[in-house]
Amino acid sequence: MKRARLGKLLGTLALALAGGALPAWGKSGWDELNMPRGVTNVSTRIYALHMMAFWVCVGIAAVVFGVMIWSLVFHRKSRGAVPDISLTHSTKVEIVWTIVPVLILVSMAIPAARLLVRINNNTDSQLSIRVTGFQWGWRYQYVGSNVSVISKLSESSTDASMMHSGISPTSVPHYLLSVDHPIVVPVGEKIRLLITSIDVIHSWWVPDLGVKRDAIPGFINQASFTIAPDKTGTYRGQCTELCGRGHAYMPIVVHAVSPAAFQAWLKQQSALDKEAAAGAPATAVTRS
Repeated sequence: MKRARLGKLLGTLALALAGGALPAWGKSGWDELNMPRGVTNVSTRIYALHMMAFWVCVGIAAVVFGVMIWSLVFHRKSRGAVPDISLTHSTKVEIVWTIVPVLILVSMAIPAARLLVRINNNTDSQLSIRVTGFQWGWRYQYVGSNVSVISKLSESSTDASMMHSGISPTSVPHYLLSVDHPIVVPVGEKIRLLITSIDVIHSWWVPDLGVKRDAIPGFINQASFTIAPDKTGTYRGQCTELCGRGHAYMPIVVHAVSPAAFQAWLKQQSALDKEAAAGAPATAVTRS
C-alpha cells in the first residue's frame, strides 16, 4: 500500500515537471544562483574558469566525504571495529597529502594567471571611452570625438524611490537599474574604458561584460571588453563601492548595437552636442 502511494506520488511529480514545473523553477531565481556567462570573450572565460574550480571542489568534497562516510559506516564499533593505536606517523601519507593539493592548486593557478593577463590586456582597442564617476551618476566621453553623455538614474525610478510617492517599485521596469542616457557601444569591437572619479571612490561593474573597476579620484584605471557580434542588446550594472547617500541610485546601462548603428548614433549625438554648444552663449545673453 505504501509502495503504491509512493509510486503514485513520484508519477505525479514527474508529470508536474514535464508539464511546466521546470519553466517555473527557472523563473523562481534558482537559475540565477550561478554567475552569468556574459556576452564578451573575457566573461565567458571567467565563467569557464569558475566552473572548472567549482567541479574541482565538488570532486574533492566527494572524495573526502565519501571516505568519511565509508569509515563511519564500515568501521563502527557495532561491526566489531577496533581502533588502531599503533599508527602515529606515516611519511608516505604526509608526502601524498602534500603533493596532491600542490598539483591541484598549480593546475588551477595556470589558467587563472593566463586569464588575468588576458583581462588586463587593454592594447589594440578600437574605441576608447573615458568613464567619470560622480555623486551620483556617470559621465561618458568618447575619446576622439566631441560626444559626451551624462548618465543618471531614470526619472521613473527616481519618482518611485521617493518616500510616500505612492508608486510601487515593482511597477517600474528595471527599478534602480535604468538610466536616462545609457552608454552606447558597438558589438564586435574592442572597447577600452578609462575609469576615474571626481569626488569619492566609485566602482563601474557590469556582470555580463565581465568588467569591474574602481573609479578613484586622481587615478585612471583601465578595462576593456569585446561584445560578441551576435549579442546586441542592453546590459545592466551598478556602482559597487559605497559612495555616499545615493550609492543605490547609481546604475549603469550599456546599449550594444551594430557598428553601423553605432556610427549613426555617434554622428547624431555629435550634431546634437554641437547644437547645444552653439546655443549656450545665446542663451546666456538672453538671460542677462
